Amino acid sequence: MEFIKISKVESYFPEVMMENEKIEKNLNLEKGYIQKRTGIKTRYYSNESQEEMAKKLVQKMFEKGDCEVKDIGLIIVSTTTPTQFMPGIANNVQKELGIETCISFDILAGCAGFINAIDIAQKYMTTTSIQKALVIGIEQISKFLNHQDVSTAIILADGVGGVVLEKTNQEKKYYAKIEATIDDKNILSTYVDENKEMQLEMKGKDVYKYAVTATIENIQNLLNETGETLDNIKYIVPHQSNLKIIKSIATRLGKEINKKMYTNIKHTGNTFCASIPIALEEMFRKGLLVEGDKIILLGYGGGLNTGSILIEI
Repeated sequence: MEFIKISKVESYFPEVMMENEKIEKNLNLEKGYIQKRTGIKTRYYSNESQEEMAKKLVQKMFEKGDCEVKDIGLIIVSTTTPTQFMPGIANNVQKELGIETCISFDILAGCAGFINAIDIAQKYMTTTSIQKALVIGIEQISKFLNHQDVSTAIILADGVGGVVLEKTNQEKKYYAKIEATIDDKNILSTYVDENKEMQLEMKGKDVYKYAVTATIENIQNLLNETGETLDNIKYIVPHQSNLKIIKSIATRLGKEINKKMYTNIKHTGNTFCASIPIALEEMFRKGLLVEGDKIILLGYGGGLNTGSILIEI
């Protein structure tokens, strides 16, 4: 039987760092308001296209030559902010890497898109001859932000992260619990306005209620179905939505879980689909994860899409 493992991680941030002070001044907010409400201190905005951001990510990922590009048989890109529908971002990544033939496509699944993309890749890899898959989460949210909207302007940011999944004969635990429920209140949505520009709306209180209830149920179901307990989990790596939301999820899971809930939103902001792979890259770079560790990746957002994956490093 074949299993999968994470064999490589990388992230890329645009060059423009945006500190709270400038946003607070623009929105006429008191100093310290943003960090107190969200846990965010800095974030990044991009002047580049998504295609350029993706190109720089894969250049970083494969520049050392320790991962053979020719072995990539699948490329999946998750995003909530597509700026071009044909060809997709994944197709452009394939072109950049010079892979003549592979499977490549983009998916839209809200902020849980990266979780969905990982699980799709796992299904492909364990049922076909594909040896390696490149899974990317990318966002250029600043392009669609209403910078006068306090509920979104203080939180959202740009960035890109990705992982290479690789087949292995070594037994590695993997289990996914992914589901979608109807968002009949439109608490997280985008729409095209009269100027044919995409706008983003978020109802903060409803998002909070959803995030701290649906995620708990999802993780508990995941654990029940796998027979695992949180004692055996090294880290939970959540979508970096808002520090208050993440802390509330941790508290409801148990008082000891705060130590296991990894956050880096303080210096990244909320990068939607890119937040989990960006966090993973930081964790690997800091040496926080070693072979055999079991972690839970947790995504939640528009749809409403909720998903958790238990994966063994």
